[in-house]
This record gives sequence, structure tokens and C-alpha cells, in this order.
Amino acid sequence: MSFRNEISPDTLPIELDPEGIDVRYHDDRSVFYHGVPTKTTEAVSPPPGTQVQVLITDRSHTEGVMIYVNDRKTADEILESSGVGRVLVDNGEETTLFPGVTASASNYRETITADPGVAEGRVFVFAEDEMQEHSWEIVAEE
Repeated sequence: MSFRNEISPDTLPIELDPEGIDVRYHDDRSVFYHGVPTKTTEAVSPPPGTQVQVLITDRSHTEGVMIYVNDRKTADEILESSGVGRVLVDNGEETTLFPGVTASASNYRETITADPGVAEGRVFVFAEDEMQEHSWEIVAEE
């Protein structure tokens, strides 16, 4: 496996839709995350082995940053041209993705923790592999 680098994300246009979330990349591609994410006030720990992506929106919910967590498959050039960021988190470590949003790794599993009040936008976590897709929105406690 080739070495991968951390990459800072760019702001991307997004659209929140009743059927899912559309993210438009700088290279004119887009991805549509189907379904309404499960709301949680807890930290999210997707299943081990899934590709974990975090989307943090701005206050208007029309743009945001997309960050891949521990992705070692996507070439640096693809992420750089798309505007998607990447962070690599070692086992037992934690890193800040965005103010109010952190990622940690333990036992080959990533955990995303968020304080939506600090992030000042919405925080979505997506996890997928060849067999399954999961999505969550981390919300503030009421």
C-alpha cells in the first residue's frame, strides 16, 4: 500500500434534500448520500473496516467541508482536485477535524465526537463498505 498524506479540505457546495444529502466536488463530480441520517447526541463509532467520511456544514447548510478519516485508498491528487480533505488518526490518538468536531481511533475503529454548538453547523457522519451504508447526524441535546 502506498503512503497517503493528510489533506486540508476546501469548502464545497451541498444540498440537503428530503431524500438525502448532495455534495458537489470542485472537479464537477458529486455524491448523493441516500436517506435521512439517524440523529444522535452521542459520539459515532462506525463499524470497523468501513470508510468514514465527515461533513460539517456552515450555518446556512448550503456549503461545508468533507473530510475522509483514515482513508488510505484514495490518491492524494483525487482528493486535492475534488476539495475533499483527509486526516489520518493513529490508534490511541485523537485529532480535531473542525472546531467542535474530533476523530479518534481505537482498536481499528474510528469515533467521531461533535459539539454542534461549537461547530456552528450540522455534523454528518457517513460510513460505507461494499456491503453497507450508514449515516448519522450528531445533534445537540435538547
